[in-house]
Amino acid sequence: MNLFRTKSIEQSIADADEPGRKLKRSLSTWDLMIMGVAVAVGAGIFSVGAKAAANFAGPAVTISFLVAAVTCALAIMCYAEFATAIPVAGSAYVFTYATMGEILAWIIGWNLILELFTAAAVIAKYWGIYLSKVFALMGVEMPPAISIGGIDLYWGAFLIVAVFTVLLVLGTKLSARVGNIFTLIKIAVVVFVIIVGFSYVKLSNYTPFVPASEPTANAGAADVLKQSFFGFLTGAAPAQYGTMGIFAGAALVFFAFIGFDVVATSAEEVKNPQKTLPRGIFGGLALVTLLYILVSLALTGMVSYTQLAEAESPTLTTAFEAVGNTDAAKVIAFGSLVGLTTVIMVLLMGLSRVVLAMSRDGLLPRSLSKTSEKRSTPVRLQIICGAAVALVAGLTNVDLLEEMINIGTLSAFVMVSLGILVLRKKRPDLKPAFRVPFGKVLPVVSAVLCLYLMTNLAVETWIFFGIWLLLGIAIYFAYGQRHSRLNEKFAGAKAAVDGASGALDDPDKDALTKV
Repeated sequence: MNLFRTKSIEQSIADADEPGRKLKRSLSTWDLMIMGVAVAVGAGIFSVGAKAAANFAGPAVTISFLVAAVTCALAIMCYAEFATAIPVAGSAYVFTYATMGEILAWIIGWNLILELFTAAAVIAKYWGIYLSKVFALMGVEMPPAISIGGIDLYWGAFLIVAVFTVLLVLGTKLSARVGNIFTLIKIAVVVFVIIVGFSYVKLSNYTPFVPASEPTANAGAADVLKQSFFGFLTGAAPAQYGTMGIFAGAALVFFAFIGFDVVATSAEEVKNPQKTLPRGIFGGLALVTLLYILVSLALTGMVSYTQLAEAESPTLTTAFEAVGNTDAAKVIAFGSLVGLTTVIMVLLMGLSRVVLAMSRDGLLPRSLSKTSEKRSTPVRLQIICGAAVALVAGLTNVDLLEEMINIGTLSAFVMVSLGILVLRKKRPDLKPAFRVPFGKVLPVVSAVLCLYLMTNLAVETWIFFGIWLLLGIAIYFAYGQRHSRLNEKFAGAKAAVDGASGALDDPDKDALTKV
């Protein structure tokens, strides 16, 4: 069978309209913009910038955020062009299937599952931990985990995943309304933190803005696995700060921008997607970038990056404690809890939509793509996704795979960026409502930047990623290829042609074969 056989855009749109397997269009531009902010602005706004400043970039973490934001913006332009041309669920998976073929589409879909599943599990676990911190600030001791038969159970992860699984089963619009409320609250908390943080800024803390590169202390075998893949390939000793530190920081803080490819998975549930998708995605990205840059400026202006580096796990709370404002810890803990809440909801929705698209095509069991007649939501699939995320978040040390979220996202960004070039060559007749400007230049720049950020992730992340890919390829050949609806259709068509040609004389048979 042809592993690189593509699925036509018309067929993708037709499959999305299949009775019993289609979703309801109910989301507006505002819903999409808030969805992007909801998934991007989580507890990470209070921690990921501090880690990047302390361990990689110093005050230049602001540049790290700009690099990550520009990279994301370029890739999101490609997503927007695809999504307005193919407004169905599945995001990068569907786009790759239409341009580069089934095997690459499977790999990207498999990577999206990695990204969304791991992110949802990691963040659900953190949500439970932050919930315990909030209770502790109120004087109520409530441990984040309880021991059952010698196994630690993070009960908070089960609670929050169950709540949002139920909401998503009841309907996407209802979930969006609940998410909007939480998102507006956390934006208010972030603005408050920025204003208070800037009141403690000392310009001397911004010097040196780009700290000189220095070797990682006590570098050993474990540090080699922790160093960037780029450094490993070039033979450079494990180091931090300097120009390379800025890009390493960008690879880390890219986690802050993963929400926008998730937004593209909702294309099938958007009203008037040709206009709504680009406006919603870019509006959300602009707001998120502004918030992250302001937070990073406040953070590195409050305390020296060297002081942050002394903390075992630096966060924004570390900076406020250093300037003597311990009351801010309560606001940050509350903001982190609220911030994580909506992230989990959007990730659970994105995960189910990617699996839905893959199961429609037969690469995963078709039964997973059935939707409720009453609510037009994938009830069975959403419950399965929620249960799997809850079990992994509640029972395993899933935070060890945190960087896997970034590499899964960036690999999808690379394929979507290159896919635009293929789409334009294959289908010059298409006139999507949004087109990436400057011809081929920006898609190529996007792919190169994403690939470079991937190489700045740790060696151990690439090892885990390789194992994940091998597992995915094995599943594809064991199940996906044999059950692919596209391959079944071509096999049926070929059999019909062979049968018809067998009944013809040789000249006619040759003519039919040429056709």
